[in-house]
Amino acid sequence: MRPTSHAGRRGALIAAVAALTVTAAGLTGTPLASAATTGCAVSYTVPSTWPGGFGATVVVTNLGDPITNWRLTWNFTAGETVTQYWNATITQSGTTATATNVSYNGSIPTGGTTSFGFNGTGTGAIPTTFTLNGVTCTGGTSTPPSSPPPSTPPPSTPPPSTPPPTTPPPSTGDGPCDIYAAGGTPCVAAHSTTRALYRTYGGRLYQVRRSSDNATRDIGARTAGGPADAAAQDTFCANTTCVITWIYDQSGRGNNLGYQGAGGIGGAVQPATANREAITVGGAKAYSLYIPGNSSYWRDGHLSGVPTGSAPEGMYMVTSGTHVNSGCCFDYGNSETTRRADGAGAMDAINFSTSCWFGGCSGTGPWVQADLEWGLYPGGSQSWNSNQRAFTSKFVTATLKNNGTSRFAIKGSNAQSGSLYTLYDGSLPNGYSPMKKQGAIILGSGGDCCIDNKNQSVGTFYEGAVVAGYPSDATENAVQANVVAAGYR
Repeated sequence: MRPTSHAGRRGALIAAVAALTVTAAGLTGTPLASAATTGCAVSYTVPSTWPGGFGATVVVTNLGDPITNWRLTWNFTAGETVTQYWNATITQSGTTATATNVSYNGSIPTGGTTSFGFNGTGTGAIPTTFTLNGVTCTGGTSTPPSSPPPSTPPPSTPPPSTPPPTTPPPSTGDGPCDIYAAGGTPCVAAHSTTRALYRTYGGRLYQVRRSSDNATRDIGARTAGGPADAAAQDTFCANTTCVITWIYDQSGRGNNLGYQGAGGIGGAVQPATANREAITVGGAKAYSLYIPGNSSYWRDGHLSGVPTGSAPEGMYMVTSGTHVNSGCCFDYGNSETTRRADGAGAMDAINFSTSCWFGGCSGTGPWVQADLEWGLYPGGSQSWNSNQRAFTSKFVTATLKNNGTSRFAIKGSNAQSGSLYTLYDGSLPNGYSPMKKQGAIILGSGGDCCIDNKNQSVGTFYEGAVVAGYPSDATENAVQANVVAAGYR
């Protein structure tokens, strides 16, 4: 990464929110039993728009008998085109779009839900009719008669739009990624060595490798939605040394982070030692990803849901204000697939460090900044942002969101108490509109590390996620409240 100067422009934010809830009959499995009860509700929302594009979230509720596979079809009405999608596979022919389940969400029990999302070009007009597994959703539930009923035409006018709530509705036990999903900005990557980030996630969190025999062990959550099983690591690593080789993606999209070195994904650095720092979360022991330098983790996620180009995205991480330096660059977020510094806008990542990239900083940090490539930005320009503040607490929450064309926002807080503090919310720096994100994920270093060079930064990572779409302030506030409630000590 290197500083540069660009002539550019500042665009005006275009933001709009639209929502539609369709209550419908006709939910079917594949195949249908002869007397299966069918019915469903479809919620189609457009929580974010930007010039020339939009992001949509679709939630399907099964009101009928359980199904094991699903296929949802609708027609766009204003020439929209799907460009990215997650938690489903979406195909499009003309104005007709079809979403089918992926391997992990095909089954929907009675009363259960499944959701998916996508980004598209166009205005984001609301479709009026949905069919599930070939049956038009028309309202209520029904049991098919022995002979087919006459078809009923769709309504001539769409139902009125209902604006989404200003605050997402997380229930007791929700994790950060449940909160993001409720706000219409689902996680496309979720990483932690300390706890599950979804209330229902009880799978593997990270992998350790011990030096005595090079054996590996996956460390999972103790319970669904619970803390990591530190005791399993202690037992496996007793009387030897262990390193963290993989940090698993909890979102189901496979965006697992591997260390950038021999035996990992390839590169010039080493994996981090697994037991350098023990903390507690939720009253239970857990280990951080403690990077003392010369460690970094990476994943090419451009084909598995990580936003690319000018698509909007957000992210957060919990880090530490007591283990920092000014080396380049302790980052978490969107980075280059090439692992090279490819130019302004190729990155969109949180940076937490004492680095004063452009000079003129006030104080010694550490600060939450945005690594947009070719510069760590404390605000909307290379000049020091007087609204910046240092976060020196043991645990720090950092957030970044970027609509990809005109606006970004940086926030930070003590992760043990208090609310998020807005450090900057405004125009992108000159030369960064539109963004040119490549869709890899970096953790622990800058984007141009570490094929053949070393990582100069130090830092600590406890948890974080990358989301599709531009999260609302209410959603980010709810995530901060969740982190505080997690009880990092």
